[in-house]
Amino acid sequence: MLSYRHAFHAGNFADVLKHLIQLQLLQHLRKKDKGFCGIDTHAGAGGYLLGSDFALKNREFDNGIAKLWRRDDLPDCVAEYVDLVKQFNASGRLERYPGSPLITRQLLRKQDRLVLYELHPTEIKLLTAAVSKDKRITVLHADGLANAPTLLPPFERRGLVLIDPSYEIKTDYRQVTETLIKMARRFATGTYALWYPVIDRSRNQELERALQNSGIKNIQLFELGIRADSHEDGMTASGMIIINPPWTLMAQMQQTLPWLVEVLANGTGSFRIQTLVGE
Repeated sequence: MLSYRHAFHAGNFADVLKHLIQLQLLQHLRKKDKGFCGIDTHAGAGGYLLGSDFALKNREFDNGIAKLWRRDDLPDCVAEYVDLVKQFNASGRLERYPGSPLITRQLLRKQDRLVLYELHPTEIKLLTAAVSKDKRITVLHADGLANAPTLLPPFERRGLVLIDPSYEIKTDYRQVTETLIKMARRFATGTYALWYPVIDRSRNQELERALQNSGIKNIQLFELGIRADSHEDGMTASGMIIINPPWTLMAQMQQTLPWLVEVLANGTGSFRIQTLVGE
């Protein structure tokens, strides 16, 4: 369970979808002056060097952020996301990729705060170094799925919970579902973003059915695939399940996902936009 290092995958097509949606959720929270609390259950190292041995091993970023870097025809959502990544690359060259903690930090105001969980012994050191000087951020070397529900509801009564496990073991699907349901019952008005990979579609279908039967309202799903589902090893698609999404998100994704399919999958991929449970 502690073998996963996101540096191998930083900036890939799954990160593109995950982080551009994360950005939209954070921007929506910023529309009100009242502070919010961000919780990241699997924070990772914080940020990633795309010239590292990890990132260069499979160069997954070539089929993700790198394909967007120099384009001048980006949809609004994608342009905002790429502009944010460029803030971490002052040279103008694509050398660094921010993980979800640094993306959230970039959007924090003085009245906001962020709680980061990470269990990996190496990643926690990198994460702490990346954000340690920011008094708005708390870093915890602990299991986010087990411990994050105790933080809910936050005293701000506004917040975004990002759940982004590695899904290295089959029970992760059940655990994230149970934890998400527990969180939503403790803090019903919060926004929740659950990332998932598509490796074995049957596991995803079980996860979706569990959420549909949970009694939770207002759940939307957004998925980007770069090739057809397969029984071979490897991730063919990934998606985000959002509880209490901004009312604007559906329309934004209807514009954005078809474009991403064309650019990142050369027109051979697919996308899903679905309301799992209505309001």
